[in-house]
Amino acid sequence: MEPVTADPTHAPTSPTGETFVARDAVELAVLERSGFVETRHLGSAIVLGPDGAVVRALGDVATPILPRSCLKPVQAATTHALGAALPGVHAALATASHSGTDRHVAVVEAMLASGGLTAQDLRCPVAHPSDTATRTALTIAGADPARIRMNCSGKHAAMLLACLAQGWSTHDYLDPGHPLQRDVVATVERVGGEHVAATAIDGCGAPVHALSLTALARTVRWATTASADATDAHERGAAAVVAAVHADPWAIDGPGRENTEVIASLGTFAKGGAEGVMVMAAPDGHVVALKILDGGPRATSVVALALLVAAGSLDPDAVAALTTLPTQVRGGDEVVGRLRAVV
Repeated sequence: MEPVTADPTHAPTSPTGETFVARDAVELAVLERSGFVETRHLGSAIVLGPDGAVVRALGDVATPILPRSCLKPVQAATTHALGAALPGVHAALATASHSGTDRHVAVVEAMLASGGLTAQDLRCPVAHPSDTATRTALTIAGADPARIRMNCSGKHAAMLLACLAQGWSTHDYLDPGHPLQRDVVATVERVGGEHVAATAIDGCGAPVHALSLTALARTVRWATTASADATDAHERGAAAVVAAVHADPWAIDGPGRENTEVIASLGTFAKGGAEGVMVMAAPDGHVVALKILDGGPRATSVVALALLVAAGSLDPDAVAALTTLPTQVRGGDEVVGRLRAVV
């Protein structure tokens, strides 16, 4: 894979151990209320073309960020390559940030059972489901938060299955020094084309690795263009994961949620990450990676889709028809403004 050179006009100025700073960000979206620009969303973004070349770079795309859940396609591909049995929708749950519905939980339970495991083996934290209807029903029933309802439980189940397949210990599978996690780092560095700048602990307890938006875009391009017939086991794993997500978009997010609707309606792979990170890969091969600097997720899908439209990759009418994007601004009972990308 050829290295990609960042836009030299946006040379990073952030010190080591930090993401990019405000002076190196650009305005990506604004929120208007009654004709008044009320909020501005600053960040950085990169667009790669089908050949992997940089089509567009906005802001600082060279300073490392923490990709958060946008790293899951590589993590899931790694578990698949290491022997985790992930048939069909199981592979989609391995890369999901799911909303904790009963349907999601049933798949994760099946993943665990396939290895003789239970939810007690998971090391992700307990959580309530983010799906409103499910959370309400469980609250009424007096149910406690549970590890299996946590949005990363599918990723953790896949990690456990990979450890079993390799004969590795499972109680410490989240330790950055565990062979599973070392394999993830090696894969990230190989397909991203740069060394991991730092390792932190994600909200789910797993290691997450800092890399630039440029490298993150490369990892997504690698995953979404991977061949099921590749000689490389990690590439075959990526192909299986992405195919599973397209076959069952509900699994990666949840009913009516942004990632699920973008995949189902536009055929565009979409994976959001905490703290304002988003990656998308359109059917024609264009890839977007972005981060909203203050960590707010509201504008991430809107901006990513606008960048793909601007690249000629998506039909603007099809994007406008999506009803799940948070574009409407309400005042009383009326729509009085909108959130819009300015890219």
